[in-house]
Amino acid sequence: MHGTPAPVHGTPTPMHGTPIDLDRVESDLAGVETALARLDDGTYWTCEVTGAEIPDATLAANPTARRVS
Repeated sequence: MHGTPAPVHGTPTPMHGTPIDLDRVESDLAGVETALARLDDGTYWTCEVTGAEIPDATLAANPTARRVS
């Protein structure tokens, strides 16, 4: 087939040819899973370091934030 890239062993690449950073994907997934667990236990809006409330604006910009910067 013309225009379809051949499979290559190693780092997966999407159709546009940029390698996928699997370590970054795994890190992002871990952050989402942690955020979901924090939602379940009621600590999502609480800074893990200080115990202070994490501002809504911070969580809107970074939904996986775990502490006040």
